[in-house]
Amino acid sequence: MHTAELPNKTQQRTHCLFPFANYPVVGKEQQIEPDFEAEYIIMSAPIELVPISARERIQALDVLRGFALFGILLVNIEGIVGPFSGSISGTDLNLSGPSLWTDAATYIFAQGKFYTIFSLLFGMGFAVILSRARAAGRTFGGLYMRRLLALAAMGLAHALLLRAGDILLVYAAFGLLLLPFRNTPQSRLPIYGLLLYVVPVALVLLLGGLCALLMQNPAMAEEMGKSLAQEQEAIQASIVAQRQAYGSGTYADAVRQAVPDMGIMWGYMAFVGWQILGLFLLGAWFIRSGAIARPESYPRLYNMLQWVALPVGTVMMLVSFWLLPTNDLARMDMEVALATALNLVGSLLMSLGYMAWVIRGLESAAWAPKLQMLAPAGRMALTNYLLQSLVCALIFNNYGLGLYEQLSRAWQVPFVILFFALQVALSKWWMNRFHFGPMEWLWRAFTYLKLPKLQKKEEVTLISPVITGE
Repeated sequence: MHTAELPNKTQQRTHCLFPFANYPVVGKEQQIEPDFEAEYIIMSAPIELVPISARERIQALDVLRGFALFGILLVNIEGIVGPFSGSISGTDLNLSGPSLWTDAATYIFAQGKFYTIFSLLFGMGFAVILSRARAAGRTFGGLYMRRLLALAAMGLAHALLLRAGDILLVYAAFGLLLLPFRNTPQSRLPIYGLLLYVVPVALVLLLGGLCALLMQNPAMAEEMGKSLAQEQEAIQASIVAQRQAYGSGTYADAVRQAVPDMGIMWGYMAFVGWQILGLFLLGAWFIRSGAIARPESYPRLYNMLQWVALPVGTVMMLVSFWLLPTNDLARMDMEVALATALNLVGSLLMSLGYMAWVIRGLESAAWAPKLQMLAPAGRMALTNYLLQSLVCALIFNNYGLGLYEQLSRAWQVPFVILFFALQVALSKWWMNRFHFGPMEWLWRAFTYLKLPKLQKKEEVTLISPVITGE
Protein backbone atom coordinates (compact mmCIF):
# COMPACT_ATOMS: atom_id res chain seq x y z
CA MET A 1 0.00 0.00 0.00
CA HIS A 2 1.34 3.40 -0.95
CA THR A 3 0.04 6.90 -0.79
CA ALA A 4 0.61 9.47 -3.45
CA GLU A 5 -0.35 13.00 -4.30
CA LEU A 6 -2.18 14.01 -7.44
CA PRO A 7 -3.01 17.64 -8.24
CA ASN A 8 -5.46 18.94 -5.60
CA LYS A 9 -6.22 15.40 -4.40
CA THR A 10 -4.41 13.62 -1.61
CA GLN A 11 -5.82 10.42 -0.25
CA GLN A 12 -4.95 6.84 0.54
CA ARG A 13 -5.77 4.32 -2.20
CA THR A 14 -6.21 0.63 -2.47
CA HIS A 15 -4.03 -1.28 -4.91
CA CYS A 16 -5.83 -2.28 -8.09
CA LEU A 17 -4.97 -4.68 -10.88
CA PHE A 18 -6.09 -2.32 -13.64
CA PRO A 19 -7.01 1.35 -13.85
CA PHE A 20 -10.47 2.30 -12.62
CA ALA A 21 -10.88 -0.92 -10.61
CA ASN A 22 -11.36 0.71 -7.21
CA TYR A 23 -12.55 4.03 -5.89
CA PRO A 24 -10.15 5.94 -3.64
CA VAL A 25 -10.47 5.24 0.07
CA VAL A 26 -11.41 8.55 1.66
CA GLY A 27 -12.54 9.67 5.05
CA LYS A 28 -16.15 10.45 5.91
CA GLU A 29 -15.47 14.15 5.69
CA GLN A 30 -13.94 13.85 2.22
CA GLN A 31 -16.04 13.22 -0.88
CA ILE A 32 -14.30 13.01 -4.24
CA GLU A 33 -16.03 12.49 -7.57
CA PRO A 34 -14.63 9.27 -9.06
CA ASP A 35 -12.63 10.04 -12.16
CA PHE A 36 -9.68 8.60 -14.02
CA GLU A 37 -7.45 11.27 -12.46
CA ALA A 38 -8.11 9.58 -9.11
CA GLU A 39 -7.89 6.02 -10.38
CA TYR A 40 -4.28 5.58 -11.40
CA ILE A 41 -2.37 2.52 -10.31
CA ILE A 42 -0.27 3.61 -7.37
CA MET A 43 3.20 2.12 -7.49
CA SER A 44 6.47 2.84 -5.72
CA ALA A 45 8.34 3.20 -9.01
CA PRO A 46 7.42 5.12 -12.18
CA ILE A 47 5.20 3.20 -14.57
CA GLU A 48 6.86 2.24 -17.83
CA LEU A 49 4.62 3.06 -20.79
CA VAL A 50 4.53 -0.30 -22.57
CA PRO A 51 1.81 -2.45 -24.15
CA ILE A 52 -0.79 -3.27 -21.53
CA SER A 53 -0.80 -6.69 -19.86
CA ALA A 54 -3.70 -8.98 -19.00
CA ARG A 55 -3.61 -7.98 -15.33
CA GLU A 56 -4.30 -4.36 -16.31
CA ARG A 57 -7.05 -5.05 -18.84
CA ILE A 58 -10.79 -4.76 -18.42
CA GLN A 59 -11.63 -8.10 -19.95
CA ALA A 60 -15.25 -7.20 -20.67
CA LEU A 61 -13.92 -4.97 -23.45
CA ASP A 62 -12.57 -7.97 -25.35
CA VAL A 63 -15.92 -9.74 -25.14
CA LEU A 64 -17.67 -6.60 -26.37
CA ARG A 65 -15.21 -6.35 -29.26
CA GLY A 66 -15.85 -9.94 -30.24
CA PHE A 67 -19.60 -9.37 -30.05
CA ALA A 68 -19.35 -6.21 -32.16
CA LEU A 69 -17.06 -7.94 -34.66
CA PHE A 70 -19.77 -10.53 -35.35
CA GLY A 71 -22.38 -7.81 -35.81
CA ILE A 72 -20.14 -5.81 -38.15
CA LEU A 73 -19.77 -8.81 -40.46
CA LEU A 74 -23.50 -9.51 -40.24
CA VAL A 75 -24.19 -5.99 -41.53
CA ASN A 76 -21.27 -5.72 -43.97
CA ILE A 77 -21.87 -9.02 -45.74
CA GLU A 78 -24.65 -7.57 -47.92
CA GLY A 79 -22.27 -4.97 -49.34
CA ILE A 80 -19.56 -7.60 -49.86
CA VAL A 81 -21.69 -10.22 -51.61
CA GLY A 82 -23.33 -7.53 -53.77
CA PRO A 83 -23.03 -3.82 -54.61
CA PHE A 84 -21.91 -1.68 -51.68
CA SER A 85 -24.22 1.19 -52.69
CA GLY A 86 -27.22 -1.10 -52.63
CA SER A 87 -26.55 -2.20 -49.05
CA ILE A 88 -26.99 1.22 -47.46
CA SER A 89 -30.53 1.92 -48.64
CA GLY A 90 -32.47 0.06 -45.97
CA THR A 91 -34.64 -2.95 -46.75
CA ASP A 92 -34.69 -4.18 -50.34
CA LEU A 93 -38.41 -4.49 -51.10
CA ASN A 94 -37.62 -6.35 -54.32
CA LEU A 95 -36.77 -9.39 -52.22
CA SER A 96 -39.34 -11.93 -51.13
CA GLY A 97 -39.78 -14.79 -48.67
CA PRO A 98 -36.92 -15.60 -46.27
CA SER A 99 -34.56 -13.15 -47.99
CA LEU A 100 -36.96 -10.25 -47.39
CA TRP A 101 -37.47 -11.22 -43.75
CA THR A 102 -33.70 -11.56 -43.27
CA ASP A 103 -33.05 -8.17 -44.85
CA ALA A 104 -35.71 -6.46 -42.75
CA ALA A 105 -34.55 -8.09 -39.50
CA THR A 106 -30.94 -7.14 -40.17
CA TYR A 107 -31.97 -3.56 -40.89
CA ILE A 108 -34.04 -3.25 -37.71
CA PHE A 109 -31.85 -5.12 -35.23
CA ALA A 110 -28.29 -4.84 -36.60
CA GLN A 111 -27.67 -2.07 -39.12
CA GLY A 112 -26.21 0.98 -37.39
CA LYS A 113 -26.02 -0.82 -34.04
CA PHE A 114 -22.65 -2.57 -34.12
CA TYR A 115 -20.65 0.24 -35.65
CA THR A 116 -22.07 2.27 -32.75
CA ILE A 117 -20.66 -0.24 -30.25
CA PHE A 118 -17.30 -0.18 -32.05
CA SER A 119 -17.27 3.61 -31.86
CA LEU A 120 -17.99 3.49 -28.13
CA LEU A 121 -15.12 1.01 -27.75
CA PHE A 122 -12.74 3.32 -29.60
CA GLY A 123 -13.57 6.07 -27.11
CA MET A 124 -13.00 3.65 -24.25
CA GLY A 125 -9.60 2.79 -25.68
CA PHE A 126 -8.71 6.47 -25.91
CA ALA A 127 -9.50 6.93 -22.20
CA VAL A 128 -7.43 3.91 -21.16
CA ILE A 129 -4.32 4.82 -23.13
CA LEU A 130 -4.56 8.43 -21.93
CA SER A 131 -4.70 7.33 -18.29
CA ARG A 132 -1.71 5.03 -18.74
CA ALA A 133 0.35 7.76 -20.35
CA ARG A 134 -0.42 10.14 -17.51
CA ALA A 135 0.23 7.51 -14.86
CA ALA A 136 3.62 6.86 -16.47
CA GLY A 137 4.38 10.58 -16.53
CA ARG A 138 4.73 10.51 -20.31
CA THR A 139 3.41 12.89 -22.91
CA PHE A 140 0.37 11.54 -24.66
CA GLY A 141 0.30 13.37 -27.98
CA GLY A 142 3.20 11.68 -29.76
CA LEU A 143 2.18 8.16 -28.82
CA TYR A 144 -1.45 8.78 -29.75
CA MET A 145 -0.52 10.38 -33.08
CA ARG A 146 1.65 7.38 -33.99
CA ARG A 147 -1.24 5.13 -33.08
CA LEU A 148 -3.64 7.03 -35.31
CA LEU A 149 -1.12 7.26 -38.15
CA ALA A 150 -0.65 3.49 -38.15
CA LEU A 151 -4.42 2.99 -38.03
CA ALA A 152 -4.89 5.39 -40.94
CA ALA A 153 -2.26 3.60 -43.02
CA MET A 154 -3.91 0.23 -42.42
CA GLY A 155 -7.32 1.71 -43.14
CA LEU A 156 -6.24 3.30 -46.40
CA ALA A 157 -4.63 0.08 -47.58
CA HIS A 158 -7.72 -1.87 -46.56
CA ALA A 159 -10.07 0.50 -48.39
CA LEU A 160 -8.06 0.58 -51.62
CA LEU A 161 -6.91 -3.03 -51.79
CA LEU A 162 -9.77 -5.00 -50.24
CA ARG A 163 -12.97 -3.15 -49.38
CA ALA A 164 -13.94 0.50 -49.75
CA GLY A 165 -16.38 0.37 -46.82
CA ASP A 166 -13.52 0.70 -44.33
CA ILE A 167 -13.97 2.09 -40.81
CA LEU A 168 -10.31 2.25 -39.70
CA LEU A 169 -9.47 5.37 -41.70
CA VAL A 170 -12.64 7.02 -40.41
CA TYR A 171 -11.68 6.29 -36.81
CA ALA A 172 -8.15 7.55 -37.36
CA ALA A 173 -9.45 10.83 -38.80
CA PHE A 174 -12.08 11.48 -36.15
CA GLY A 175 -9.77 10.19 -33.45
CA LEU A 176 -7.77 13.38 -33.93
CA LEU A 177 -10.78 15.35 -32.77
CA LEU A 178 -10.65 13.57 -29.40
CA LEU A 179 -7.44 15.36 -28.41
CA PRO A 180 -9.16 18.64 -27.41
CA PHE A 181 -11.35 16.63 -25.03
CA ARG A 182 -8.52 14.87 -23.18
CA ASN A 183 -8.83 17.20 -20.17
CA THR A 184 -12.62 17.41 -20.21
CA PRO A 185 -14.13 16.68 -16.78
CA GLN A 186 -15.70 13.25 -16.59
CA SER A 187 -19.18 14.59 -15.82
CA ARG A 188 -19.26 16.62 -19.03
CA LEU A 189 -18.31 13.80 -21.39
CA PRO A 190 -21.81 12.29 -21.74
CA ILE A 191 -23.32 15.77 -22.16
CA TYR A 192 -20.96 16.68 -24.99
CA GLY A 193 -21.26 13.20 -26.47
CA LEU A 194 -25.05 13.25 -26.61
CA LEU A 195 -25.13 16.82 -27.93
CA LEU A 196 -22.81 15.85 -30.78
CA TYR A 197 -24.79 12.69 -31.48
CA VAL A 198 -28.08 14.57 -31.88
CA VAL A 199 -26.64 17.15 -34.30
CA PRO A 200 -27.52 14.98 -37.35
CA VAL A 201 -30.93 14.28 -35.82
CA ALA A 202 -31.63 18.02 -35.59
CA LEU A 203 -30.21 18.61 -39.07
CA VAL A 204 -32.37 15.97 -40.73
CA LEU A 205 -35.52 17.25 -39.02
CA LEU A 206 -34.64 20.81 -40.02
CA LEU A 207 -33.98 19.72 -43.59
CA GLY A 208 -37.24 17.79 -43.72
CA GLY A 209 -39.20 20.79 -42.53
CA LEU A 210 -37.42 23.12 -44.94
CA CYS A 211 -38.06 20.81 -47.88
CA ALA A 212 -41.72 20.49 -46.91
CA LEU A 213 -42.03 24.28 -47.02
CA LEU A 214 -40.19 24.58 -50.33
CA MET A 215 -42.37 21.93 -51.88
CA GLN A 216 -45.30 24.33 -51.48
CA ASN A 217 -43.75 26.38 -54.27
CA PRO A 218 -44.28 24.58 -57.63
CA ALA A 219 -41.06 25.90 -59.15
CA MET A 220 -38.98 24.93 -56.12
CA ALA A 221 -40.70 21.56 -55.96
CA GLU A 222 -39.71 20.88 -59.56
CA GLU A 223 -36.09 21.84 -58.91
CA MET A 224 -35.91 19.69 -55.81
CA GLY A 225 -37.43 16.78 -57.69
CA LYS A 226 -34.77 17.07 -60.38
CA SER A 227 -31.97 17.26 -57.80
CA LEU A 228 -33.21 14.22 -55.89
CA ALA A 229 -33.69 12.30 -59.14
CA GLN A 230 -30.09 13.06 -60.14
CA GLU A 231 -28.87 11.79 -56.79
CA GLN A 232 -30.83 8.58 -57.25
CA GLU A 233 -29.40 8.16 -60.76
CA ALA A 234 -25.88 8.60 -59.38
CA ILE A 235 -26.44 5.82 -56.84
CA GLN A 236 -27.84 3.51 -59.52
CA ALA A 237 -24.82 4.28 -61.72
CA SER A 238 -22.49 3.38 -58.85
CA ILE A 239 -24.32 0.07 -58.38
CA VAL A 240 -23.80 -0.75 -62.06
CA ALA A 241 -20.11 0.18 -61.82
CA GLN A 242 -19.64 -1.97 -58.70
CA ARG A 243 -21.24 -4.95 -60.39
CA GLN A 244 -18.89 -4.59 -63.33
CA ALA A 245 -15.76 -4.11 -61.20
CA TYR A 246 -16.35 -6.70 -58.50
CA GLY A 247 -18.65 -9.12 -60.31
CA SER A 248 -16.88 -9.41 -63.64
CA GLY A 249 -13.71 -7.31 -63.49
CA THR A 250 -10.09 -7.97 -62.61
CA TYR A 251 -8.35 -7.12 -59.36
CA ALA A 252 -7.08 -3.91 -60.98
CA ASP A 253 -10.69 -2.99 -61.85
CA ALA A 254 -11.69 -3.57 -58.24
CA VAL A 255 -8.90 -1.32 -56.96
CA ARG A 256 -9.89 1.43 -59.40
CA GLN A 257 -13.53 1.18 -58.33
CA ALA A 258 -12.51 1.49 -54.68
CA VAL A 259 -11.67 5.19 -55.17
CA PRO A 260 -15.20 6.39 -56.10
CA ASP A 261 -16.66 3.95 -53.57
CA MET A 262 -14.56 5.58 -50.85
CA GLY A 263 -15.88 8.93 -52.04
CA ILE A 264 -19.44 7.71 -51.51
CA MET A 265 -18.68 6.57 -47.98
CA TRP A 266 -16.81 9.72 -47.03
CA GLY A 267 -19.65 11.78 -48.45
CA TYR A 268 -21.71 10.61 -45.49
CA MET A 269 -19.07 11.68 -42.97
CA ALA A 270 -20.25 15.30 -42.90
CA PHE A 271 -23.50 13.87 -41.54
CA VAL A 272 -22.47 10.91 -39.37
CA GLY A 273 -19.10 12.30 -38.27
CA TRP A 274 -20.82 14.23 -35.48
CA GLN A 275 -22.23 10.96 -34.20
CA ILE A 276 -18.90 9.18 -34.33
CA LEU A 277 -17.17 11.85 -32.24
CA GLY A 278 -20.10 11.88 -29.82
CA LEU A 279 -19.87 8.11 -29.42
CA PHE A 280 -16.13 8.38 -28.76
CA LEU A 281 -16.87 10.74 -25.87
CA LEU A 282 -19.61 8.50 -24.48
CA GLY A 283 -17.21 5.57 -24.60
CA ALA A 284 -14.56 7.58 -22.76
CA TRP A 285 -17.11 8.30 -20.02
CA PHE A 286 -17.81 4.58 -19.53
CA ILE A 287 -14.12 4.07 -18.74
CA ARG A 288 -13.43 7.18 -16.72
CA SER A 289 -16.52 6.69 -14.57
CA GLY A 290 -15.68 3.05 -13.91
CA ALA A 291 -19.02 1.88 -15.37
CA ILE A 292 -17.29 -0.77 -17.49
CA ALA A 293 -14.75 -1.97 -14.91
CA ARG A 294 -17.29 -1.98 -12.06
CA PRO A 295 -20.77 -2.55 -13.52
CA GLU A 296 -21.96 -3.76 -10.12
CA SER A 297 -21.50 -0.19 -8.88
CA TYR A 298 -23.94 1.12 -11.50
CA PRO A 299 -27.07 -1.04 -11.14
CA ARG A 300 -29.48 1.78 -12.01
CA LEU A 301 -27.58 2.64 -15.18
CA TYR A 302 -27.51 -0.92 -16.45
CA ASN A 303 -31.12 -1.55 -15.48
CA MET A 304 -32.13 1.54 -17.46
CA LEU A 305 -30.10 0.44 -20.48
CA GLN A 306 -31.44 -3.11 -20.37
CA TRP A 307 -35.08 -2.54 -19.55
CA VAL A 308 -35.76 0.97 -20.87
CA ALA A 309 -33.24 1.97 -23.53
CA LEU A 310 -33.35 -1.29 -25.48
CA PRO A 311 -37.17 -1.65 -25.57
CA VAL A 312 -37.71 2.04 -26.36
CA GLY A 313 -35.02 1.96 -29.04
CA THR A 314 -36.57 -1.14 -30.59
CA VAL A 315 -39.99 0.53 -30.72
CA MET A 316 -38.44 3.60 -32.35
CA MET A 317 -36.75 1.40 -34.97
CA LEU A 318 -40.01 -0.43 -35.67
CA VAL A 319 -41.86 2.87 -36.15
CA SER A 320 -39.06 4.10 -38.40
CA PHE A 321 -39.30 0.90 -40.44
CA TRP A 322 -43.07 1.28 -40.69
CA LEU A 323 -42.69 4.85 -41.94
CA LEU A 324 -39.78 4.21 -44.29
CA PRO A 325 -38.65 0.60 -44.80
CA THR A 326 -36.26 1.64 -47.55
CA ASN A 327 -34.48 4.91 -48.32
CA ASP A 328 -36.24 6.59 -51.23
CA LEU A 329 -33.70 9.08 -52.58
CA ALA A 330 -36.40 10.69 -54.67
CA ARG A 331 -38.13 11.91 -51.49
CA MET A 332 -37.26 14.37 -48.76
CA ASP A 333 -40.15 15.43 -46.54
CA MET A 334 -41.12 15.39 -42.87
CA GLU A 335 -42.09 11.73 -42.95
CA VAL A 336 -38.67 10.77 -44.30
CA ALA A 337 -36.99 13.10 -41.80
CA LEU A 338 -38.97 11.67 -38.87
CA ALA A 339 -38.19 8.08 -39.89
CA THR A 340 -34.49 8.91 -40.18
CA ALA A 341 -34.43 10.69 -36.81
CA LEU A 342 -36.16 7.75 -35.12
CA ASN A 343 -33.64 5.41 -36.72
CA LEU A 344 -30.67 7.42 -35.43
CA VAL A 345 -31.92 7.73 -31.86
CA GLY A 346 -33.30 4.20 -31.75
CA SER A 347 -30.00 2.75 -32.97
CA LEU A 348 -28.08 4.44 -30.14
CA LEU A 349 -30.52 3.22 -27.49
CA MET A 350 -30.47 -0.33 -28.86
CA SER A 351 -26.67 -0.35 -29.01
CA LEU A 352 -26.37 0.74 -25.40
CA GLY A 353 -28.93 -1.89 -24.47
CA TYR A 354 -27.01 -4.62 -26.31
CA MET A 355 -23.83 -3.54 -24.54
CA ALA A 356 -25.54 -3.62 -21.15
CA TRP A 357 -26.88 -7.13 -21.69
CA VAL A 358 -23.42 -8.39 -22.65
CA ILE A 359 -21.78 -6.80 -19.60
CA ARG A 360 -24.48 -8.06 -17.28
CA GLY A 361 -24.20 -11.48 -18.91
CA LEU A 362 -20.55 -11.59 -17.85
CA GLU A 363 -21.74 -11.37 -14.24
CA SER A 364 -23.92 -14.45 -14.72
CA ALA A 365 -22.54 -17.89 -13.91
CA ALA A 366 -24.63 -19.35 -16.72
CA TRP A 367 -23.77 -16.84 -19.45
CA ALA A 368 -20.23 -15.76 -18.59
CA PRO A 369 -18.48 -18.89 -19.98
CA LYS A 370 -20.43 -18.61 -23.24
CA LEU A 371 -19.73 -14.91 -23.69
CA GLN A 372 -16.06 -15.31 -22.79
CA MET A 373 -15.69 -17.52 -25.85
CA LEU A 374 -15.81 -14.25 -27.83
CA ALA A 375 -12.82 -12.77 -25.97
CA PRO A 376 -10.00 -14.28 -28.11
CA ALA A 377 -11.63 -12.91 -31.26
CA GLY A 378 -11.96 -9.55 -29.53
CA ARG A 379 -8.32 -9.58 -28.47
CA MET A 380 -7.28 -9.69 -32.11
CA ALA A 381 -10.25 -7.82 -33.58
CA LEU A 382 -8.11 -5.71 -35.92
CA THR A 383 -6.67 -8.84 -37.50
CA ASN A 384 -10.09 -10.48 -37.67
CA TYR A 385 -11.72 -7.38 -39.18
CA LEU A 386 -9.15 -7.28 -41.98
CA LEU A 387 -9.30 -11.06 -42.39
CA GLN A 388 -13.05 -10.87 -42.95
CA SER A 389 -12.50 -8.51 -45.89
CA LEU A 390 -9.64 -10.57 -47.34
CA VAL A 391 -11.39 -13.94 -47.24
CA CYS A 392 -14.74 -12.57 -48.42
CA ALA A 393 -13.08 -10.72 -51.30
CA LEU A 394 -11.42 -13.95 -52.42
CA ILE A 395 -14.72 -15.81 -52.17
CA PHE A 396 -17.12 -13.37 -53.78
CA ASN A 397 -15.17 -11.07 -56.14
CA ASN A 398 -14.53 -12.12 -59.70
CA TYR A 399 -10.76 -12.27 -59.21
CA GLY A 400 -11.40 -14.96 -56.56
CA LEU A 401 -14.07 -17.65 -56.67
CA GLY A 402 -16.43 -15.28 -58.45
CA LEU A 403 -19.53 -15.83 -56.28
CA TYR A 404 -20.56 -12.17 -56.48
CA GLU A 405 -24.35 -11.84 -56.00
CA GLN A 406 -24.64 -15.64 -55.89
CA LEU A 407 -25.37 -15.98 -52.16
CA SER A 408 -29.00 -15.14 -51.38
CA ARG A 409 -29.83 -12.72 -48.58
CA ALA A 410 -31.32 -15.51 -46.48
CA TRP A 411 -28.15 -17.64 -46.76
CA GLN A 412 -25.84 -14.78 -45.88
CA VAL A 413 -26.67 -15.11 -42.17
CA PRO A 414 -25.68 -18.82 -41.91
CA PHE A 415 -22.52 -17.95 -43.84
CA VAL A 416 -21.66 -15.21 -41.32
CA ILE A 417 -22.34 -17.50 -38.34
CA LEU A 418 -20.10 -20.25 -39.76
CA PHE A 419 -17.36 -17.85 -40.79
CA PHE A 420 -17.30 -16.12 -37.43
CA ALA A 421 -17.31 -19.44 -35.57
CA LEU A 422 -14.16 -20.35 -37.50
CA GLN A 423 -12.65 -16.99 -36.57
CA VAL A 424 -13.40 -17.59 -32.89
CA ALA A 425 -11.74 -21.02 -33.04
CA LEU A 426 -8.72 -19.70 -34.94
CA SER A 427 -8.40 -16.76 -32.53
CA LYS A 428 -8.39 -19.09 -29.53
CA TRP A 429 -5.70 -21.25 -31.14
CA TRP A 430 -3.60 -18.20 -31.99
CA MET A 431 -3.93 -16.47 -28.63
CA ASN A 432 -2.90 -19.67 -26.83
CA ARG A 433 0.45 -19.44 -28.65
CA PHE A 434 1.03 -15.74 -29.17
CA HIS A 435 0.70 -12.59 -27.14
CA PHE A 436 -0.96 -10.58 -29.92
CA GLY A 437 -2.68 -10.97 -33.26
CA PRO A 438 -0.36 -10.26 -36.20
CA MET A 439 -1.85 -6.86 -37.06
CA GLU A 440 -2.07 -5.93 -33.39
CA TRP A 441 1.61 -6.73 -33.05
CA LEU A 442 2.45 -4.38 -35.95
CA TRP A 443 0.22 -1.69 -34.49
CA ARG A 444 1.91 -1.93 -31.07
CA ALA A 445 5.37 -1.88 -32.60
CA PHE A 446 4.67 1.37 -34.43
CA THR A 447 2.86 2.93 -31.46
CA TYR A 448 5.52 2.17 -28.81
CA LEU A 449 8.53 2.27 -31.18
CA LYS A 450 9.71 -1.14 -30.03
CA LEU A 451 9.12 -4.72 -31.14
CA PRO A 452 6.92 -6.48 -28.59
CA LYS A 453 7.54 -10.15 -27.89
CA LEU A 454 5.12 -12.09 -30.06
CA GLN A 455 5.44 -15.78 -29.24
CA LYS A 456 4.61 -17.05 -25.78
CA LYS A 457 7.28 -18.91 -23.88
CA GLU A 458 5.19 -19.45 -20.81
CA GLU A 459 1.51 -19.96 -20.22
CA VAL A 460 0.40 -16.36 -19.66
CA THR A 461 -2.74 -14.97 -21.27
CA LEU A 462 -2.23 -11.51 -22.68
CA ILE A 463 -4.90 -9.43 -24.32
CA SER A 464 -3.84 -7.50 -27.39
CA PRO A 465 -5.08 -4.13 -28.59
CA VAL A 466 -7.64 -3.90 -31.33
CA ILE A 467 -9.46 -1.35 -33.43
CA THR A 468 -10.54 0.51 -30.32
CA GLY A 469 -7.02 0.78 -28.84
CA GLU A 470 -6.18 0.91 -25.17
